[in-house]
Formats: sequence, C-alpha cells, structure tokens
Amino acid sequence: MREEDSNRIVITGVGLASPNGSDLSEFRASLLSGKSGVERYEVRYFGETLAGVCHCNVSKWQSRRDQRRGTRAGSLAVFCAAEALEDSRYQFDACDKDRVGVYIGVTEHGNVETENEIYQIKQFDYDCAYWSHFHNPRTVANNPAGEVTLRFGITGPHYTLGAACAAGNAGLIQGAQQLRLGEVDLALVGGVSESIHTFGIFAAFNAQGALARHEDPAKASRPFDKDRNGIVVSEGGCVYTLERLSDAKKRGAKIYGELLGYGMNSDATDFVLPNAQRQAQCMRKALKMANLAPEEIDIVNTHATATHMGDSLEIAALREVFADSKRTYVNNTKSFIGHAMGAAGALELAGNLPSFNDGYVHPTINVDNLDPDCEIANLVLNEPKELPNVRCILNNSFGMVGINAVTIVGKYTE
Repeated sequence: MREEDSNRIVITGVGLASPNGSDLSEFRASLLSGKSGVERYEVRYFGETLAGVCHCNVSKWQSRRDQRRGTRAGSLAVFCAAEALEDSRYQFDACDKDRVGVYIGVTEHGNVETENEIYQIKQFDYDCAYWSHFHNPRTVANNPAGEVTLRFGITGPHYTLGAACAAGNAGLIQGAQQLRLGEVDLALVGGVSESIHTFGIFAAFNAQGALARHEDPAKASRPFDKDRNGIVVSEGGCVYTLERLSDAKKRGAKIYGELLGYGMNSDATDFVLPNAQRQAQCMRKALKMANLAPEEIDIVNTHATATHMGDSLEIAALREVFADSKRTYVNNTKSFIGHAMGAAGALELAGNLPSFNDGYVHPTINVDNLDPDCEIANLVLNEPKELPNVRCILNNSFGMVGINAVTIVGKYTE
C-alpha cells in the first residue's frame, strides 16, 4: 500500500434525510426532475408558514423511547449515521469502537427542547416541578453527536460543531483532520438541523424581513431570482463515512469521492451581512490545498439562501475567483429544499456527488427573472445540464457571525 494513500481521505458511505428524499437516489432523482420539498407548515405561536419537512422514518433506527428522551436533531443524526454505515458496508460490529469518531455540525441546538418544555410547564402555571429531567442531556451542545455514540456503542471521540450554516462542511473538515492525525480510523461526519420545530427561528427571520413567502410552496425558495424574498427554513441531515484511502482500498470499499481540499475563515465584519472578499479568500484557500486552478472545478454548489444581499455578494465572490473559467458550472440546491441550516453544506454536497457518475449538473429552479446582480457564466437554471466528465465539485457554506467553510471533492482515481 502506498504511503500517500494514508493521507488521502475518501467518502465511502452516505446517509441523508432531506425534504425531497430520504436516501441519496431519491434525493438525486428529485433534483434532476425539479421536485421541490417545500410545503405549507404550521408553527406554534407563529402560525402558517412554509418549510422543508423531512419525512424519513427515524423509527427504523431508533426506538420510540429514545426518541422521546432525546431530540429531533439527535434522531436525524442517528438515522443518517445508520444509513451511512449501512451504505458503506463497513464491518462495524467487528471494528474497534474506540477508533470511531463522530463529528456532527449544527446551526443551533436546544431551542426546540427549551421552547417545548416552557410550553409544557405553562399548562401548570409555570410550576418548575414539572420541568423535564431530560432537559440537560437534551440541550447540551454535544447532544446530536452524543446520541449517535449511544445508539451504536461508539467509544471514540464525539462532538457537535457549532458553525452556523457552515456546520455541515465543518463536520467534514474536522473528520478529515482527525483521520490524517491518526486519531480515528472511521469518521462519521456531516450536519443536522431541527430548525423547523422552533417558532423562534421563523419569528426572527420574519422580523428581519428575510422569511420567504409565496402562494405556491414549491416556488418559495428562489435564489438568484429578482423577485426572491427570503429564506425557507428546513430541517434535514446528512452523515458521511470518511476513511483513509489506504483503509478503504484494503476492504474494497465503494468510493463516492475524495476530499481534495478545504478552507475555513471568518469575515470579522458583521453579525449577519456576508463579506464577499472573505468568501473569495475561503474558496482560494480550498483551491490551494487541493492544488487546483479555478478552471479545474466543474461544479460550484452555491450557498445562496434567496436573500438579496447574500445571493448577490456570493456571486460577486464567485466572479472574483472564477472569472476566467469557461468550464465551471454553477448551481444551487436550496431552491429545491430551502435552507437546512447546519445540515446544508453536507446535504447539498450529497446532492451533487452523483454527477461524477450520471454526468449531469442539477439546476437552480424557480428562476423566472434572473437578477442582473446574480448573473454569472454557466449558471445552470431550471433544467439539468449534461456534463459527461465531472471531476471536481466545490461546495460553499457560509454562516451567521461571519463563518465560512468550503470543501472540494474530486472523482476518485488511482
């Protein structure tokens, strides 16, 4: 086995829960056929709104008792981790659980449980004697990753990464780093979001004037469209099994792609407003690590959430980095599913991974009137683009308080 294979990190399993698919094949089919996962949704106190709702069967991998004791984010993490392990065909029962790490990203955690418990004690005139004794383990920051370790008896390191909407990519990056350091032999990585179960996030985006509205739920998430009017909040999750290439080859694993490079940085300029220069810098960091020129990237999956400033600033960053590339195609996955917050980076990467094999770039849907501020060469709109030789995908994720994370995944070759 070549020594350099131990430094190459590959994806060998994918488990996901999205609003328009509960496994990778269903998710991909929805993206290629233009099927949205956004629907009408009722939120306590806030009322009717629109959201991306997952319909995966979490009871497939978690008992009702554990669901009641735990969290929605934990249930999604367990579901996605189990599906990824099954997909990887890793001999998990026979492996050393001390050498398995779990690194799950989230935007926020604990709001859902706290809101629910306050609602419950309201029925008892706020008597704290009725406060749930499960509150603390439900709301500690490591909960979603911790629930995965409890379900599968994993005794290696676990933690949840609070990286706002860059969290899914941050999970991938953390897992790759731990594998390269030799701390673990298998990393379960990605991100989850339970955001639709808290009224606070809808109320806050609404107060900002950043919550999407449309008479047709399927058309509500409209990145790059001149008439876009905000974010569709979604739940979701995606977990990957990451391994060193040397280990994956030894067991004859199926390989979805190789993590070629990544970058993380901070804007340090505003709580909410993105910084195009720092986004461009983050993309360049990832390209430098991957030893790739911009024109060697075939697909850029944008972070764009359908806010006016956010979309136009990201396109400005892309123009700066990819201005001279004639062969880089640009798409967006949130137009199908809304913004899955902490899961977004990992989930959107998964939606693009099949391009290596099926030779298509899925489009951005719901663009009826392209905003001139969002024009860029090779923006794939409304219909898939055939691209038979996809070799490299760059995946953007940018979050509040100015956190940026970019990953580059390549088609695996010897």
